[in-house]
Amino acid sequence: MATETSRVEAFSDGVFAIAMTLLVLEIKVPPPAAHLAGALLQQWPAYFAFLLSFLFIGIMWINHHRLFSHIRRSTDALLFLNLMLLLGITFLPFPTAVLAVHLNDEGMRAAAVFFNGTFVVIAVLFNALWGYVVRAELFGADVDYEHVRAITRQYAVGPVAYAACLLLTWVSVTASLGMQLLLAIFFSIPPRHAIGPAQHRSAR
Repeated sequence: MATETSRVEAFSDGVFAIAMTLLVLEIKVPPPAAHLAGALLQQWPAYFAFLLSFLFIGIMWINHHRLFSHIRRSTDALLFLNLMLLLGITFLPFPTAVLAVHLNDEGMRAAAVFFNGTFVVIAVLFNALWGYVVRAELFGADVDYEHVRAITRQYAVGPVAYAACLLLTWVSVTASLGMQLLLAIFFSIPPRHAIGPAQHRSAR
């Protein structure tokens, strides 16, 4: 194997792939007796949940890949923290589906709180994993510490920003979901561009 983390990465990629594939199971085939076009249109919350979950999980996979492109050594603590992160990610489709189903009823705010709260936990888990990697210096000899610092700065935004989304839910569910989409865009951007340009500096 190229690095000590090869099996961790392969397992994680498999979990991401399965979580994203299973999302489509929330979309049901209309019964034969139903008016097909109308029944398909009525399932728009399920389509919304599928697209939202696929987008968010896909962006998390991109970030997970970015992290492990720097990690070269594995420890028991790394394995445990990575498993906790994967737990949060595999759970995400459930609050997303709950939100989609209750977008137009009295349960919308509670569903949004559940949804935003899940992201707070996942953001904390991402920071816990990356923080441990930095403290334990599980990098390779060619590590770019400027890039490491850029990732750390970008990830530090997560828990605070998602907590703000959670609090914003009591003011406006629509605004909190809009902020969620903006954060998804922010975390899809490479850290150096999201935080600002940084000069390349090698550690060696």
